[in-house]
Amino acid sequence: MAKRDTTQKIVTGSEGSGLETLLKATKDAAKAGGLPPVHLWNPPFCGDIDMEIRRDGTWFHEGTPIGRAPLVRLFSTILKREGDRYFLVTPVEKVGIRVEDAPFVAQDFTVTDEGSGPAQVVTFTTNVGDSVVAGPDNPIRVLRDDAGEPSPYVHVRAGLEALIDRKSFYRLVDIGEAHRVETEGGGEDWFGLWSQGTFFPFIPVRELMV
Repeated sequence: MAKRDTTQKIVTGSEGSGLETLLKATKDAAKAGGLPPVHLWNPPFCGDIDMEIRRDGTWFHEGTPIGRAPLVRLFSTILKREGDRYFLVTPVEKVGIRVEDAPFVAQDFTVTDEGSGPAQVVTFTTNVGDSVVAGPDNPIRVLRDDAGEPSPYVHVRAGLEALIDRKSFYRLVDIGEAHRVETEGGGEDWFGLWSQGTFFPFIPVRELMV
């Protein structure tokens, strides 16, 4: 038997989750222009709801994917991070959700002044429609697991990050370069990427030569 469509239940808030209020708040903010000021909201916690964002950026409610892109976009604008936890918030309520990795996925990017070092600017596009310029305010970081496999991220806003997808990361590597990174203990050559005057290290050059 096919899984039931939970989209209407999400929209109406028929389970008492308050999602109808959440949606109304985002729609009101959209009319006013810009993103809702979630960083200014500190409402009471109303419990967790059965909603999860998977590593590939797909949003689930009660185990069923939310197929309506505009609805996902609305939810993404009221997402807030506190420590390692994620919430959907309005001025009057806050509900917890699960995030498997990063809440967003950077699916593509454009480059201006390619190859010009510090003058180069990289702008990412996320799966929920955000446009993010990598730089001092939105750094790129690369984590590597025990096998050396990289997981690259770019900051989007207010502690929320996007996982840079594999095809985009390969393209970033193609336009990367080596740069000397100075530290208190000395310096080391790193391979990485310039954007908006900031160098983001990916891997030590010495490891590329092994």
